[in-house]
Amino acid sequence: MAVVGAGLGGLAAAARLAAGGHAVTVLERSAQVGGKLGRYERDGHVFDTGPSLVTVPQVYRDLFAATGARLEDHVDLVRLDPAVAYRFADGTQLTLPGTAAAVPDALEQALGNGTGEQWTALMARAEAMWRISEQPFLRRPLRGAATLARLARNPADVTTIAPWQTLRGLGSRQLADPRLRMLLDRYATYSGSDPRRAPAVLATVPYAEQSFGSWYVRGGLHRLALAVAELAAGCGAGIRTGSGVRRVLVEGGRACGVELLDGERVPADVVVSGVDATGLYGDLLPPDRRTRGTRRDLAVATPSLSGVVLLLALDGRTPGLAHHTVLFPEDYDAEFDAVFGTGRFPGSPRPVADPTVYVSAPDDPALRPDEDSESWFVLVNAPRHDPGRGTDWDEPGLADRYAAELLAVLARRGLDVRSRVRWCEVRTPADLGRDTGSVGGSIYGSSSNGTRAAFLRPANASPVPGLFLVGGSAHPGGGLPLVTLSAEIVAGLVGPA
Repeated sequence: MAVVGAGLGGLAAAARLAAGGHAVTVLERSAQVGGKLGRYERDGHVFDTGPSLVTVPQVYRDLFAATGARLEDHVDLVRLDPAVAYRFADGTQLTLPGTAAAVPDALEQALGNGTGEQWTALMARAEAMWRISEQPFLRRPLRGAATLARLARNPADVTTIAPWQTLRGLGSRQLADPRLRMLLDRYATYSGSDPRRAPAVLATVPYAEQSFGSWYVRGGLHRLALAVAELAAGCGAGIRTGSGVRRVLVEGGRACGVELLDGERVPADVVVSGVDATGLYGDLLPPDRRTRGTRRDLAVATPSLSGVVLLLALDGRTPGLAHHTVLFPEDYDAEFDAVFGTGRFPGSPRPVADPTVYVSAPDDPALRPDEDSESWFVLVNAPRHDPGRGTDWDEPGLADRYAAELLAVLARRGLDVRSRVRWCEVRTPADLGRDTGSVGGSIYGSSSNGTRAAFLRPANASPVPGLFLVGGSAHPGGGLPLVTLSAEIVAGLVGPA
């Protein structure tokens, strides 16, 4: 059995399948495992270059338990409290606690006007959405109309999910304060989406984050990828880095292995692909009428947003800085218009002039060279790399100019670190695409924009027998918990040896 890609989805699938008795080889083109759950080190400064937050930890506990291990024996999980600090354009500051019960009071103190009560009512609706959708949708294979039929058995459930309603629409109905609606809108970006087009069911994201906690892995989240790699290896899986795959081999109508970039052929009765689904169906598979529908769906789906990242090595410490800080702009819609090329920028995606800025600054001695320094991961939403029709992130000078603009945005919003910068490493969507194989640097493959988006996302069982998909570009979607669940689904489809 061959697993293509050593991202979290591929590693989790390898661990489960090896524990089930399969002979598994993981093939990773880069020199290290982790995929988007990457790591960068320089001069004693250490950064996670992808996800910076663990949610729904039970998903990872289930993964380790499936192999007879305990998650907490392999990683040191720390619950964050406060979970995140928000700063709004009008100067309002909101610090959200790490426990759901304390959130309404924090909202009332910062925003007033019954916001705590409104949020509580919204989270009750989101809890019902979670209960209805978790088992039939998040933990089972996507089966088109059959999946819809399962969800539609109870008309009350359909009303609760409200598949016709957007996340923005849900917020407009239930939340009176525009800052609170902005807070809800942000959760659309967890799936690389536009809240004006993403489904209301994404309200389950803040529900899960607040109910199950926001967690950090001491030493950096990349250690989670290393722990899952060790888990897979301990179950007998072989992991080969520096082994890029040129194509998936198909004989007799089914997948039969892969061919590497150096020409080596690796035979396999089952191939599990953890690479971007657009890349798999467009580049790694030979033309096949059976995949025509999947390729058509990928072509009409809206690609997810990408991001520009600044890795900042800083002198000194920032008093009172939270682990996670979000700095909102005055005009949130202008950001989504720019990223997706809609509204005031029709058909012309571009860097956001005044973006939301996300700062991850863990107070972790393992990530800094000395006590008088900090290592910041700064992220802003950005359009994917698309030189032909949108933004060419390889345009000479663009990355450095935009990095300087972002530092100025930070300064205007109260975090001026320009005089403290030891060095700054800039990562653009073009870099993300090259480093991880995600087409154009789209972080989550396709977005959740539109009521049909979830059903345009490729299924875990491909139309080619013997070929399965895991990872953020396949069902059930992007984000660490869903990526890990995709591996659980695939292991169930393949079955034990």
